[in-house]
Amino acid sequence: MSDATVDVDTTTDGTLVIQPHGTLHAENAVELRQTLVRVLRRIRPLRLVLDLHDLHDLDGINLGTLATACQLGDDHQVVVFLDHSSPSIAERLAAAGVPRHRLRHIGVPLQGRPDLKGYEARDSTLGTD
Repeated sequence: MSDATVDVDTTTDGTLVIQPHGTLHAENAVELRQTLVRVLRRIRPLRLVLDLHDLHDLDGINLGTLATACQLGDDHQVVVFLDHSSPSIAERLAAAGVPRHRLRHIGVPLQGRPDLKGYEARDSTLGTD
């Protein structure tokens, strides 16, 4: 039995935010991969943020899925960021091929934001849709 869940939400500026919680094991891989593919190929928001603040750990399959999301996003003109990961997960993501500029706010706790249940995108360079 898995202890992981994945929430999907949209900020007021149109950024789509995916928040995995808990530990992502192999049995979560299909759900996460299908969610990312649907978002990147069909919905195609201007930005996708994978908010990893509540991700405790992940296996190699899910690590590869997150790394591939950056490449797939580039193919479909969707900017993908991975925010608020722990330093150890950030290192593993970088080793798996995630460009360092896509890893933001490493080890930084979240601040409250009323429009998205505690998520805060602190990058003022992001425009609106």
